[in-house]
Amino acid sequence: MANDQPRCPVMTTAAGVPVADNQNSLTAGPRGPMLADYQLMEKMAHFNRERVPERVVHAKGAGAYGTFRVTGDITRYTRARLFEKIGKETPVFVRFSTVAGELGSADTVRDPRGFAVKFYTEEGNWDMVGNNTPVFFIRDPLKFSDFIHSQKRLPDTGMRDATMQWDFWSLSPESLHQVTWLFGDRGIPATYRNMDGFSSHTYSLWNAQGERFWVKWHFKTMQGIKCLTQGEATKLAGEDPDTHRRDLHAAIEKGDYPKWRVMVQVMPEKDAESYAIHPFDLTKVWPHKDYPLIEVGVMELNRNPENHFAEVEQAAFEPGNLPPGMGASPDKMLQARLLSYPDAHRYRIGINYAALPVNRPRCPVHSYHRDGHMRFDDNGGRTPVYQPNSFNGPVEDPSAKEPPLRISGNADRYDHWVGNEDYWTQAGNLYRLMGAEEKQRLVGNIVGAMRGVPHAIQLRQIRHFYKADPAYGEGVARGLGIDVAELKAA
Repeated sequence: MANDQPRCPVMTTAAGVPVADNQNSLTAGPRGPMLADYQLMEKMAHFNRERVPERVVHAKGAGAYGTFRVTGDITRYTRARLFEKIGKETPVFVRFSTVAGELGSADTVRDPRGFAVKFYTEEGNWDMVGNNTPVFFIRDPLKFSDFIHSQKRLPDTGMRDATMQWDFWSLSPESLHQVTWLFGDRGIPATYRNMDGFSSHTYSLWNAQGERFWVKWHFKTMQGIKCLTQGEATKLAGEDPDTHRRDLHAAIEKGDYPKWRVMVQVMPEKDAESYAIHPFDLTKVWPHKDYPLIEVGVMELNRNPENHFAEVEQAAFEPGNLPPGMGASPDKMLQARLLSYPDAHRYRIGINYAALPVNRPRCPVHSYHRDGHMRFDDNGGRTPVYQPNSFNGPVEDPSAKEPPLRISGNADRYDHWVGNEDYWTQAGNLYRLMGAEEKQRLVGNIVGAMRGVPHAIQLRQIRHFYKADPAYGEGVARGLGIDVAELKAA
């Protein structure tokens, strides 16, 4: 029987030297005492360095490969070649994640989910780095690190703390819309396959004629929206903290490939000057009656990674990866992410992260980047290392340049946010869209999360709920034992 087994490859050191004994370290022998056991030293030294810094946010995730297929014609809006004809397919890699939790946290915590898609297009990678909610807690990047600190751990005890979370939210009323999403039913998806994805930010498209359009991307699950109650999520966190990773891998393994319908909202460039809702405000949505969804294609995930660290942990997404025909917007949060994401990757996995297999474009790459830690390709060979040069080095392509911005300063209305902003209407609209039972669950989830928070912070936050909808605020107040008369007086 033993002869029927395939022969295993010979184990070697990292240098390719065959290993004679991997079960017993040397105590004495031809090379001397234990410190001369090169295999022992190599294994221990490598083990001590196996971990890279985890992501500050989106630390725990799962990923898969698949395809994007064009089903709708948007060539009037963009010259990007991945959309050039119906039926065209582009390979993708997708990473789903929780936001605040660390690598070992449970998948079923109440938290937004990251929804990041890398499209390997023939004109370079397009990274759609979004979430499973269409809005976010803040709209100015100056507050981002403070927000994340409030969701992480106290400096003295090292524990998560509801008081600092609600203190920050109550003092940042622009967070109300996202808080309502987070504590509603969609705050805990049943699986990664059963949630939508959104660009959240406003991006842009531009066509061959140089016309620009503002856009928001939507990925609508074709498996249907399914969510967990707080009780179900808490139970699963104890029984199977990796349930979302397990579900995605198992579904693909058995051929039950998840799909999302990719859609886009399109706003003509000049509309940004006059639209009633600030078009670049990350805490707001564009109502579909104003800018309806347009179908673009279908994304299917159909292949699991071979190695989680190499592909999921080292996957690096950055919103600045935008092929010709696609662009960013004046959204301040997006502008900051264009810089902070690649900076985080350089720190976490090294300067040559973009050349790692999971991140490497599927089209030719010609840059003047050289050297750096762990350069593992030909490092540009003999090609020139500077530009301009006289030796046929790569040159720029002016046709890839974005058209000029054609909106006036009036569209950059950020300064008018202070003292003249509506934080409550869209949160109230979301509350009023919910059925009676969904409203009860929303209020119950908030009440459970706010118990033990100082009374003054509770009252300050409940005022925001009340301004969004009186029933919303009164429900939370009653649940926390706060007299509604006190709320109204406040």
